[in-house]
Amino acid sequence: MKRILLILYYFILNYSFSQAQISEQSFSDCVLELTKQQVVYDPSYFSIDYPNGDVPKDKGVCTDVVIRAYRKIGIDLQKLVHEDMKANFNQYPKIWSLKKTDKNIDHRRVPNLMTFFKRAGAEKKITKKNNDYLPGDIICWNLGGAITHIGIVVNKKSEDSKRYLIVHNIGAGQVLEDCLFNFEIIGHYRYKV
Repeated sequence: MKRILLILYYFILNYSFSQAQISEQSFSDCVLELTKQQVVYDPSYFSIDYPNGDVPKDKGVCTDVVIRAYRKIGIDLQKLVHEDMKANFNQYPKIWSLKKTDKNIDHRRVPNLMTFFKRAGAEKKITKKNNDYLPGDIICWNLGGAITHIGIVVNKKSEDSKRYLIVHNIGAGQVLEDCLFNFEIIGHYRYKV
């Protein structure tokens, strides 16, 4: 009986591990797919549908990379952030002097996504070690002053094979780059991958 339980435990452990691997690979593929889409950097305010709203497909900013990637795996960050902000408005940054939520833009702001991911228990340690940043991780940077940025780690390595690459939009569209430590990291998250 003990042997059967051990075999069963081993099977469940391996099955869970392989499911996590598939999920990570699948998410990374979804993120990489975004780099094939022609997108012009456009920080304009757009009125969008709710839920599952998106700015025009040929436009976007860094947060839209994250939003579109998660939407590909069935997670609507627009709805999730909006609902959490409505219920916990005082927990979110007051940078924009808003008095209430705005379902068109709240999820498209890096500080709001950082707050949401932290509240969701997705926060990870910030380090200077390449190996601490894995495919599926979300990275937030301070570009200087009050300018924040966000991207997603994918399962492609840098030319020297030391770091995983990032998909982000810093002005040149949704691109794949070796930029993990180019700026000060201010947030590191792993949300439902």
